[in-house]
Amino acid sequence: MESRERLGSRLGFIMLSAGCAIGCGNVWKFPWMCGQCGGGGFVLVYILCLLLLGLPALVMEFSVGRASQASSIRMYRKLAGSGSRWGVFGYISLIGNIALMAFYSVVAGWILYYFYRFAIGRIETLGFEPMIGNPKVNVIFLFIVVAGAFLILSFHLQNGLERVTKVMMVTLLFLLLILAVHSLTLSGAKEGLSFYLLPDFGKINGTVIVGAMNQAFFTLSVGMGGMAIFGSYIEKDHTLMGEAVHVIALDTFVAVIAGLIIFPACFSYGLEVGAGPSLLFDTMSTVFGHMSGGRWWGMMFFLFMVFAAMSTVLGVCENILAMVRELTGWSRPKGSLVCGTVVFLLGLTTALGYSVFHFRPFAEGTAWLDFWDFIVSNNILPLGSLILALFCCNSFGWGWENFIAEANAGKGLRVRKWMKPLFRYFVPVTILFIYIYDLITFKWR
Repeated sequence: MESRERLGSRLGFIMLSAGCAIGCGNVWKFPWMCGQCGGGGFVLVYILCLLLLGLPALVMEFSVGRASQASSIRMYRKLAGSGSRWGVFGYISLIGNIALMAFYSVVAGWILYYFYRFAIGRIETLGFEPMIGNPKVNVIFLFIVVAGAFLILSFHLQNGLERVTKVMMVTLLFLLLILAVHSLTLSGAKEGLSFYLLPDFGKINGTVIVGAMNQAFFTLSVGMGGMAIFGSYIEKDHTLMGEAVHVIALDTFVAVIAGLIIFPACFSYGLEVGAGPSLLFDTMSTVFGHMSGGRWWGMMFFLFMVFAAMSTVLGVCENILAMVRELTGWSRPKGSLVCGTVVFLLGLTTALGYSVFHFRPFAEGTAWLDFWDFIVSNNILPLGSLILALFCCNSFGWGWENFIAEANAGKGLRVRKWMKPLFRYFVPVTILFIYIYDLITFKWR
């Protein structure tokens, strides 16, 4: 296998890592969870989870990636020793990334379809339910997303993934700001901002806390090696606490601005903020249908969403590809072809889950998407972050001294000694408590 590839610049690393974190989780999942969990209270708990749980987990994942110079399939074994049992968690990371793409690539296809319909001006009959029930639409746009992603990844890192992600991220942020400014001029902006930014502490309960923690890990892609792979591509010029802060700041900025786009618009047109997964699709389509020049605003919005979704698809697929290549020694083109085929075939379960492959894994109304999301968001992401904390902070794993030596290499913000209890005790205990609470209160049927 050829020598390990490198990113061309620090900006490339930050944009690539942020691009993997920023996606449907910020603009599709965050707003509808916020709407269903009471608005401002959820936002407050979410930000606390990002700072107290997400930031330590991200620093640890960057560290094991950079120290091991490997993807998550090898990093635990390489740092703990070839005879260690930690290696099994690398394979769980691979399963988690594939499970994520089994539904995320389909959602990205939905967004691409909405952009296509706005671009050609056929929005009168556009609707979420008709779309997810159309097998042809789902399969075609799933194929476009997966084929496009792995075609880009078949090129070398700097020529493919890094270059494309830089362009997409800059364009994404530009479109986001334009749409946010426009939304703030609508008649219901004041009510929307009040719901979104002012916490109602009476609405904060266990369900809100569980949702906020899972959303924090989901949006940062920590817990299953999604960020470790990018850590393995960078030099030791800068500390990893500083890099993690940059990534989280960009990620949170996009999520918050997404809410500034959606909630003022919902209140302006009397639309349901708690609509759930269809919020982005049906609600925003209705909003654009009532606006002057709505077709063009809608096209810009869903173009932004295509960039957001594809940045994460590219990041996660790069992680899958890197793990498979480390196991097999395959070249990028061959690995891309095989991995793309597997992701596409698994994605068919979600793509056809509302029309052909009917499956109700949990309560009434659930489908394949909910099954894959449960595996990833409710299990592998939080448990993977728990394993990271145990591995990095204890002598039976990699060890605290090795972790901080790697995390603090270079210039920038450092992990301080007083933070050890936060990393070693608070993070794993809190994750475990919230995880158990989630399993007890989950709506199984």
